[in-house]
Amino acid sequence: MITTFVNGSVFDGRRHLPGESVVIEDGVVLGLGRGEDADLVVDIAGGLVAPGFVDAHVHVVQGGLERIRCDLSDVETRAGYLARIAEYAASHPELPWILGGGWSMAAFPGGTAQASDLDALVADRPVFLVNRDHHGAWVNSRALDLAGVDRATADPDDGHFDRDADGRPTGTLHEGAMAAVTRLIPATDPDEFYRGFLEGQRHLHSFGVTGWQDAILGTYAGIDDPSATYLRAAESGDLTADVVGALWWERERGLEQVPELIARRAALTHGRLRATSVKIMQDGIAENGTAAMLTPYLDRCGHATANLGHSFISAQALRQYVAALDAEGFQVHVHAIGDRGVRETLDALTGTRRELRHHVAHLQVIHPDDVPRFAALGVTANLQALWACKDDQMVDLTIPVLGPERSGWQYPFADLVRAGAALAMGSDWPVSSPDPLAAIHVAVNRTAYGAEGIEGSDPLLPAQAIDLTTAFAAYTSGSARINHRDQSGVLDPGTVADLVVLDRDPFAGEVQEIGATRVVSTWVDGEPVYVS
Repeated sequence: MITTFVNGSVFDGRRHLPGESVVIEDGVVLGLGRGEDADLVVDIAGGLVAPGFVDAHVHVVQGGLERIRCDLSDVETRAGYLARIAEYAASHPELPWILGGGWSMAAFPGGTAQASDLDALVADRPVFLVNRDHHGAWVNSRALDLAGVDRATADPDDGHFDRDADGRPTGTLHEGAMAAVTRLIPATDPDEFYRGFLEGQRHLHSFGVTGWQDAILGTYAGIDDPSATYLRAAESGDLTADVVGALWWERERGLEQVPELIARRAALTHGRLRATSVKIMQDGIAENGTAAMLTPYLDRCGHATANLGHSFISAQALRQYVAALDAEGFQVHVHAIGDRGVRETLDALTGTRRELRHHVAHLQVIHPDDVPRFAALGVTANLQALWACKDDQMVDLTIPVLGPERSGWQYPFADLVRAGAALAMGSDWPVSSPDPLAAIHVAVNRTAYGAEGIEGSDPLLPAQAIDLTTAFAAYTSGSARINHRDQSGVLDPGTVADLVVLDRDPFAGEVQEIGATRVVSTWVDGEPVYVS
């Protein structure tokens, strides 16, 4: 069957082609042109057809589960969270635990949510709610009691409990401290996992996403390993996206897990699913002081503290682990946010094989000396562009603890481009919205869509903005490249017909309106998987 997309424009994965059309046949791109013998003509009515977006860093099952549990991701205030939690708990009296997440640290003074707020709503059952960045959790006193956490409980090496002046934990658990409670959470029912996957996939398709790299196939932050869920979807045919799974590197262990990862790679590669990457989390996040920094964090008065953040894996061990994974043909996918975390990661990737297309995600603070190293080492910069703006978390929690100099090193997208780095983009959903167009808007404008002109929301380091073509390429051909799927992400003859149709051509309008663009339809192998 021949299908042609007409009456609009094309982005082919590399460049914008005004007034062009695309022809596909039996799931494959034939080329540009109207396709006079088409069996189906799709009128895109002045919109844009492009390769389907590929999310280079996302947690689909986790995101889907949160959408069907106590979902706080669309709420912004403490009062709103409490109302949503109360409603959910009342409507689910049968649940032994209240689970969910999506709350923002910026909604609470100092970024600290209180157990006492949850105790007033749910006193008889434990509550565990991860925050939006999934590097912390909000729990009630029942959960703390079950975990045996009190003022005498020491902080773990890789995290901490927020405490009051008397040393009593107050309800927010950061990084490794979450394990005190997550070890008690009952295993997720496989059918609930599967419902979460189906909802997550449906949600991503609605934003034009046709492929992704799931950044954790393993157990993390109270969510069980989704590997079996993905394999079930791949074997059943329910997996309609092309997916690379990044196997989770357990930081408490060492090289003895490499043979297990090799076995899991073989077991979890089926159909549209390939478990060919390994995810290493090198550090935490800046706003809670756990991202690894070269110089200390500042206190609220601007004075240096003793805190340099956490390198979850020592620099020496990281080099050993990366070398072992590289030797076994694994792509290495590293979470690095602080400038020390980035430098340790680049040091570990020195001398690795370019053809494996290793990549580093998040990259909030990069020391200027390290920017040119991405291109020199052949390491892809995996950007979560939606974060590169002045939201409440940035203004209230991050800039004060980084100080002026390091704040000026945040999300240096334009510097990376000028230095020749290869780019990919992802959302980190459910940490933040999976909408690629919202992220592309920020990449180009350095403000969130709708924030332009609002007092206090001026662009974050506007000199680091990138052009629309570069941003679109990063979210299509750039992300397809790190998934080693070179036959997608572009609209060349013979490539797979994974497409997105947009309601307008963002290249033809004002850049301040990029974020208004909406998805009309999403196509995988030439068949629609989403129609608005």
